[in-house]
Amino acid sequence: MFKKTQPIIGTRDIKRAIEFYTQRLGFQLAFGDKTEPPNYVGFRRDAVELHLQFQFEHEMSRIRLRFLVDDPDALFNEYRERGVECSDSGIRDTPWGTREFALYDLDRNALTFYRHLMSAEKEPQPAA
Repeated sequence: MFKKTQPIIGTRDIKRAIEFYTQRLGFQLAFGDKTEPPNYVGFRRDAVELHLQFQFEHEMSRIRLRFLVDDPDALFNEYRERGVECSDSGIRDTPWGTREFALYDLDRNALTFYRHLMSAEKEPQPAA
């Protein structure tokens, strides 16, 4: 029945957010309304689509999104090269069986990028 979801992220400064998502996070601007500045835009990166909408301060609330990715290590390195500030913990294996890192966008929305660990990666490695 369900096919997909397109989360809508709020922003107070849509032009600044477009620059951040395209220049820093590597998304492509897929569409936008015809107002200047636009009020509503969409981004794509691979199979993921995000929507972003201007919101007044009283409408703003923070959101937390998790993105399943093939290689969080490569993405983490890409973002570091682009100067994106990621969480202090960096990239790590979690007790719940993922390898992940997180960051905040310019409106303090939390974005986490992860992959599931394989069974062998979850097992403690013998001391060398």
